[in-house]
Order: sequence, then structure tokens, then C-alpha cells
Amino acid sequence: MRALPLTAALACLALSACGGGTKYRPVSDTPVRIGPSYQVRGERYTPRAQPDYDMLGYAAWYGSESGSQTANGEKFHPAWITAAHRDLPLPTYVEVTALDTGRRILVRVNDRGPFAARSRIIDLSRGAAEELGIRAKGVAAVRVRRVEPEAKDRERLREGKPARKLPAIDSRALGNLQRQFERGVGAL
Repeated sequence: MRALPLTAALACLALSACGGGTKYRPVSDTPVRIGPSYQVRGERYTPRAQPDYDMLGYAAWYGSESGSQTANGEKFHPAWITAAHRDLPLPTYVEVTALDTGRRILVRVNDRGPFAARSRIIDLSRGAAEELGIRAKGVAAVRVRRVEPEAKDRERLREGKPARKLPAIDSRALGNLQRQFERGVGAL
């Protein structure tokens, strides 16, 4: 009879050794990581502090990498409202505006990319693309602007939930952004 508890204990110990795997960093806003320069496909990128970041370009979305590790060490969740950016500090919060509708959302940047095309300035998670209303398009014209959201919005985004709904920008401001985009002006 004594062998049964010992056998069970050894089996549990053996199984626990198999539970290794990736050690993910907890979802947190600290420390903010700027990081060293890095190279992808022969192109060098240098992350840097950019408090006034405000750009026009294209956004695409990604989501098949569920469970992968993001560039800042967190676990990637496709349904969360996150994004990848080539050189903003990690994490950074941005407001993303769809230039066809004026719809705006807050997004937490916790990964690196996009690397497919220079005109793509951000890759949104599937959840962020759905929240912005651009998932079906695949690629959409956007404005990406660095922001400092309220503590409640940061908390919601860190928990994988959308931040509060932002009103769409007014038609006059949207028209101005669309004209800038059409002229090819990358920085506002």
C-alpha cells in the first residue's frame, strides 16, 4: 500500500518537469523598454523615445501567432487591443484613426513590426483591427498618434479589454487628414 502514494508522488514530479516552456513577462507598463537597434531583413531599426509621434500610413493586422512571445516579453493574445511598431518604446499607447471613417481607438503597443512594407506604420492585433472596423479590409489608411491615456483605459488595455469608446473625429479634421494622406505627407 505504501508504494501507491510514492508512485503517485513520483508521477506528479515527473509530469511537472514537462511543464517548462516560455517564461512570459507579466503585462505591465513598467519598465518601458526602448531597447537597442535591431536588424530585420537587412534593414536596421533604432527604437527611441518619441513623445510627439504622429504619422499617416497603412495599418494591417496579425493574429495567427497566438501564444507567441511579443518583443517586450508578454504573451501575444490575438483578441486583445495591441499592436506592433518598429521603433516606439514598449509599451507605448497610441490612438489609431481609420482615415475612411474617422473611427478612433486606443491601442497598447507591445511588439515589433511591421516589416512587410515601408508604408505600413503599424500592425494591429486581430482584436484591435476588429475594434477599429478594418479587419475585413486587411490593410487600411490610418493616423497613429502617441497618447497618454487615463489610468482606467491603460488598465483595461493591460487586461485585454478595449479602452473607452472615443468619438469619431469631425468631418473637417478627417478631410484634412485624408488630403494629407493622398499627398503622401508621412508626418503631421
